[in-house]
Amino acid sequence: MFKEFKEFVNQGNALDLAVGVVIGAAFGKIVNSVVTDLIMPVVSIPLSGVNLKDKYIPLAGQAADLGLEKAREGGKAVFAYGAFLQNVFEFLVIAFTIFLIVRQINKWRGTPKKA
Repeated sequence: MFKEFKEFVNQGNALDLAVGVVIGAAFGKIVNSVVTDLIMPVVSIPLSGVNLKDKYIPLAGQAADLGLEKAREGGKAVFAYGAFLQNVFEFLVIAFTIFLIVRQINKWRGTPKKA
């Protein structure tokens, strides 16, 4: 089994995977910053400057105006719809960016389009 593992690692597949994971993590941080620091403030303008990430519905009787982090401190249940929406938006930005990259790579390679 150790011999097989050594062959696998030496094939380059593991190295390619590791590089992809590291680049993906760095890309995720960049997208997170773009969404949090650039896009969401612009989205909040029509919402009267509301920070969408802090929006939640208390489920355990706590006050609704504490802020998300304080509401979670006591271990109380909250329905954090704002944080969820921000994460969905981050996913969509990442998915669209990867779509554009793969599309461009396919054009460079001359990969035929699916019918």
